[in-house]
Amino acid sequence: MSFLKNRTVIGVICIVLSLLICFAVTPLFNQGISQKAEIVRVTKPIKIGEAITKDMVQTIEVGGYNLPEDVVRHTDTVIGKFASADLVPGDYIIGSKIADAPAAENAYLYHLTGEKQAISVSVKTFATGLSGKLISGDIVSIIAPDYKKQGVTVIPPELQYVEVIAVTAGSGYDANTGEQKDAEEKELPSTVTLLVTPEQSKILAMLEADGALHVSLVYRGSKENAAKFTEAQDAVLSELYPDEPADEADDSSESEENSQPAAPSEPPAESEAA
Repeated sequence: MSFLKNRTVIGVICIVLSLLICFAVTPLFNQGISQKAEIVRVTKPIKIGEAITKDMVQTIEVGGYNLPEDVVRHTDTVIGKFASADLVPGDYIIGSKIADAPAAENAYLYHLTGEKQAISVSVKTFATGLSGKLISGDIVSIIAPDYKKQGVTVIPPELQYVEVIAVTAGSGYDANTGEQKDAEEKELPSTVTLLVTPEQSKILAMLEADGALHVSLVYRGSKENAAKFTEAQDAVLSELYPDEPADEADDSSESEENSQPAAPSEPPAESEAA
């Protein structure tokens, strides 16, 4: 190793290393920095829980250096997904900010198919809402005191088995999501949201206006068993509100048209005097 003591040799080695850095390492580094990559960027504000549509995002080309590993590179990956955080125009979309399902607090509202609808009724007192013990998935009966001003307390046949999809406090917090951690801060339910048909919703709206209803728990357990109760309720509704056959509907419309009085004909012209 005596040659390392020679200043000339050391100088040559330093020059060679400098040339390697300048003409080999640096170009490779610059190439990595200047390398382009396509990513998905937000073009419109997207709220948490909102479904992402094609007009909300676009693909752009940016420098590939130091990009997050889970940055989304194709719009097909995000369209139809749900935002798990608020996004603003210019944000890059990364995998942790999208989800296949909406946020937990609104998830139940994204499963409506049009056949049934969600409606909330007020819990006037602690007792009328099962002392705050209701949770989503429960099957309940709606008891109506002085139903239709008849002086009797009944469970309307339309409301024997109804599914609870949310229990909400006065602050808007959904008590059935499990987000509230401190038991001392627990709020009592203010409303119960039910999954019902249009016919059921009309009766519930009437009871809500009268300010008189009581919720009783029928079943809490597996979805399979809960479905048996709702199917039984659907069967009752089908008997109470049978679908009108299309032929009968056409006949009734034709009969209505035929039953309308014909327009009076113009009076005959008076004969001219001879």
